[in-house]
Amino acid sequence: MPHSADLKEREVAHWRKTSRLMFTHLAVWFFFGFIIHMFVIPLNKITVPILNFPLGFYMAAQGSLIVFVVMLFLFAKQQDKIDREFGFAEDD
Repeated sequence: MPHSADLKEREVAHWRKTSRLMFTHLAVWFFFGFIIHMFVIPLNKITVPILNFPLGFYMAAQGSLIVFVVMLFLFAKQQDKIDREFGFAEDD
């Protein structure tokens, strides 16, 4: 039964790392989804140099969406690394 105990330990460690990753990404999502939008008016005083848009407008219209898409790819890559580390990865 040592194999079963080892599997249980790996599952617990895997879930610990996975949940930490998930909560980190949720915090970033919350920041760019809600907090940034609360400060649109002060951010509008800053201008994006190349585009000449107010930063608050840009973050509300495009910036948050770009961050969300990048986060999707980062999360998938980081989760795959965690899965491979603990031997739970899917075969390629």
